[in-house]
Parts: sequence; C-alpha cells; structure tokens
Amino acid sequence: MKKLIVFDLDGTLAASKSPLDSEMASLLHYLLGVARVAIISGGAWLQFEKQVLSHLPCDDLLAKLSILPTCGTQFFQFNGAWKKLYAEDFTADEKVKIVTSLSKAVETAGFAVEKTWGETIEDRGSQITYSSLGQQAPLEEKVKWDADFAKRKKIKTILDTLIPEFSVRLGGATSIDVTKPGIDKAYGIRKLRDILHISTQEMIYVGDALFPGGNDYPAEQAGVISIPVKSPTETKRVIEAIIACLGDDQQARTCKVD
Repeated sequence: MKKLIVFDLDGTLAASKSPLDSEMASLLHYLLGVARVAIISGGAWLQFEKQVLSHLPCDDLLAKLSILPTCGTQFFQFNGAWKKLYAEDFTADEKVKIVTSLSKAVETAGFAVEKTWGETIEDRGSQITYSSLGQQAPLEEKVKWDADFAKRKKIKTILDTLIPEFSVRLGGATSIDVTKPGIDKAYGIRKLRDILHISTQEMIYVGDALFPGGNDYPAEQAGVISIPVKSPTETKRVIEAIIACLGDDQQARTCKVD
C-alpha cells in the first residue's frame, strides 16, 4: 500500500509558473484525505505560495502536505503555520562561481536570447536557477524555446565541465537548476523517508522530467516507483487512479499502483 504521493510542480501539477487550476486543487485536496502528499520543485518557497498553497483550503489536511522547494534543498511542514525544517544554502563564493559559469556556458553554447522577461539568473539561497527567457516569460514563449530539451542539454554538458563539484539539472520549461553536490530530488526523497518515516517502497513519484538529466530523474534513481507525465492533464488522470485505488480501505489492501 502506498502512503506518500510525491509530485513535481511545473509541467506536472500546473503549467510553468502558473497556479493550480480548480480541478487540480480539488483533486489534491481529495488526495490528502487518503494519503500523504509532497511536492518537490526547483521553485522557491514564494512560488509554492503563489502556485499551490493559495489555491488549497486552509484546513487540517495541510498537515499531511510536505513542501520541498529548490529540488529538495528546503523542507516545509504545516503545524498551524508553515515552518522550515532545513535549508542547504550556498556560500557567497559558491554563488559567484555558479553565476559566472552559467553565463559562460550559455554564451559558449550559443543560446543567448535577445528578448527576456525579468531576471534570467535567480538566487534561491540553496539553488541557483537559470531561466533562458527570464523568470516572467509568457508560457507560450517558454514552450517554443526548448520543447525537446536539446538546448538546455547542451548548456548542461558545458556546465558539467565548468562546475563538476555541483549538481546540474534541467527543470521547468526553460530552466536549469544548480544545487550542492548530491542534493537533488533524490536527496529530497531521502529526507521525506527519514522525516515522515515512510519507506521509498511506500512512495509514488509523478513528474514530467523523468529522463536522464531531467530534474525528476534522481527521484526514480532513489528507488521510488515513478510515473512519467507530459502535462497537468495527464497528472489529473493519475491522481484520479490513485484516489480510486487508495480511497477504499478494501481496495487499498490489494491494489498495486506499480
């Protein structure tokens, strides 16, 4: 029986930098009634507040929701209010090296863009994120820029040689996430295991970047049964199936999502 359902955010629960729609919010709230839920994303805490938490009912079920911003390098739980359990922040020198390397990798790859919307490099404390078109770029522009991930894979290959001491992952629609070595979504999965006392065999992970180099892939490597999706619409159908399986006590004893 699965006890914890873990989700990516952008591209999985909602479109990039967009809020949950009403159907997804209702499904997540219903899911919290039958299982624990966690969300791991490259986004910062404020992004979770805008995209997710402001669209969910503020009731006792939030105690069953764990929020892990910046690819699991931070962990928040609800106990009357949201509390941060830990954060794996960069030093000032590390930030300078990462930002300099990101700029060099983009230039070397030849993918610098003329028009951007907002900052392209964001310091999230425990993660540095490069967004090719800027943090506020329209979704339709993001979708067109790197639909097959080829541009970011090339940038990542260059970054891996410039900053081999850090973890580099593709995330969102146009972004690249850099974290401390060994700290990625697998790290977040292990934190969920240790803090919630739920084994990886009792988890399911749902994400849209479950391929080598994708920022969801480490979750699968951590031993969690993973379900790849291509859009929030597919995720809704997955959630409905999980609810149907776990929502009935008799079914929950025999149903296997994997």
